[in-house]
Amino acid sequence: MLPALVPMRKMLDFSVAFIALSVAGCSAPTTGTNPQTSNCSSLSLGQGASLGGFVPFPSDNLWNQDISSAPVDPSSSAVISFIGTGVGMHADFGAGQFQGSTIGIPYLVVGGQQAPVTINFTAFGSESDPGPMPVPVTAPIEGFPNPGTGDRHVLVLDNGNCFLYEFFGSHVSGDSWDVDSAAVWDLLSNEQRPYTWTSADAAGLPIFPGLVRYDEVATGPVRHAFRFTLPKSRSAFIPPASHWAANSSDGSAAPMGMRMRLKAGFDVSAYSATNQVILNALKKYGMIMADNGSSMYLSGTPDDRWDNNDLHALGQVTTSDFEVIQMTPLYTQNNLPNGAAPLINSFTASSTSISAGTQVTLSWAVSGASYVIVSPDVGAVRATSVSVAPAQSATYTLYATNAFGRTTATVSITVH
Repeated sequence: MLPALVPMRKMLDFSVAFIALSVAGCSAPTTGTNPQTSNCSSLSLGQGASLGGFVPFPSDNLWNQDISSAPVDPSSSAVISFIGTGVGMHADFGAGQFQGSTIGIPYLVVGGQQAPVTINFTAFGSESDPGPMPVPVTAPIEGFPNPGTGDRHVLVLDNGNCFLYEFFGSHVSGDSWDVDSAAVWDLLSNEQRPYTWTSADAAGLPIFPGLVRYDEVATGPVRHAFRFTLPKSRSAFIPPASHWAANSSDGSAAPMGMRMRLKAGFDVSAYSATNQVILNALKKYGMIMADNGSSMYLSGTPDDRWDNNDLHALGQVTTSDFEVIQMTPLYTQNNLPNGAAPLINSFTASSTSISAGTQVTLSWAVSGASYVIVSPDVGAVRATSVSVAPAQSATYTLYATNAFGRTTATVSITVH
């Protein structure tokens, strides 16, 4: 198997000032009158754990869309030529290690009782979701046990509340994380983060849903698109992407979110059963351009059950065996969608002056939000209230986010 090259991430920062409030000495919250719901109970716990057939996001999500009959884009041939017609696909994942690092992007599944952890931002905080997040400092960093200087992604799924947490540029700092960026994804909805915001991926996409995972391939068929990288991209994106990281002005360079499909007539019969599952998924769901990196690198998870020699055979599949499906809507700086950020109608505390350890209910009414986060202590919630028991005076911030921006409100509690 050829060595997995590290993607070179070049992101534009469409930032506004980000205010992160961090108040120490607060205990973990409990959910309020509208408990969160979850159908992630099939997810096993642990590193690289089986999802038990669970597929992130609803069936109508673009990641899960059958594009086998989608029209080919008029510029498909030009895009393929720009990439290079003889470039072979490369499985950027496998078994064992290369130069002391595992091959692929790891993930960890934790339970609903995992304690929240403080997140400190070092680069793209203004386009990140605030902590805390239930991501233990023992979670594997991409490239473990020697992550090096690559993207250092961290992916954690919470099977109790059905949220996905993703970091980029991750480093452990004592009992907290220092990260370049972080994003929370609601695995039960078609969450939309703000247009022009990055995520742990340069395209503003979630990473985990596009990974080739051994347990999923082994039981087949795969029911979602895969993530892949190309060395050049232009200043444009196609949903579900929300961000570009341009390093080319050529009109044939790929926009982030571009989807390529293995041609229907490609004969998979000469490939192993494992590779046939991957190739058939590429015919039905395709692969989505997600980052600047090595050409035609298909992302997956490290797993010692992979056969690296078998995966290497995927290199016989070249760009000329693919076609680009219709690139619409295509967003550039000139036609970005406009709309209203969420409206926070109220954010209140049942009491704003308490003794240490007394429970307080935070309640809110929000309209137009794709997802909601309460910080510190709480994190991502689907409820409209939550109970906290601060040990010292604290200011809580409600973050309501949708495709057009983020709205915040605060409430302070004095502890005597």
